[in-house]
Amino acid sequence: MSDRKTTHRAPGPRLPLGSPLQLALLLCSFALSAYVGIRLLADDWLGVALWIVGAALLHDLVLLPLYSAADRALLATAGAVGERALAGYVRVPAAFSLLLLLVWFPTISGRTEDAYRAASGLSSDRFLTNWLLVTAALFGASALLLAVSVLRSRSSTGPDAH
Repeated sequence: MSDRKTTHRAPGPRLPLGSPLQLALLLCSFALSAYVGIRLLADDWLGVALWIVGAALLHDLVLLPLYSAADRALLATAGAVGERALAGYVRVPAAFSLLLLLVWFPTISGRTEDAYRAASGLSSDRFLTNWLLVTAALFGASALLLAVSVLRSRSSTGPDAH
């Protein structure tokens, strides 16, 4: 028997680095972001910086409270009905619709009519109609998925015993 005590040292904190492919992709994304940042800031760095700060303030001070209140109202309504799971069928199409509106807002609102016509030779007057149609299709598809889900859950529980 040996009198030596072996002490096991707990391993130190390990960095969650991931696989080599993940690291390579992360480094490539950083390199691409740096390139885009340098190119973007080369022409009008003050305007870009003001736009980013303004967008962050608009989001944090105006938009976040608005859509948080809308989500709370949706959850309260769904909770009153007894089906909080239904909220997802409203959240997903609303999120996609708002994302499309955010990305295409200048064109949807008609603020870029001249620039759009000069660049493409087309009119931008259909963007609002198209966005509304896409939004209706998103909510329609969500309603269809909800109906299928409800029908499946009813058929899996079997006929009601009376």
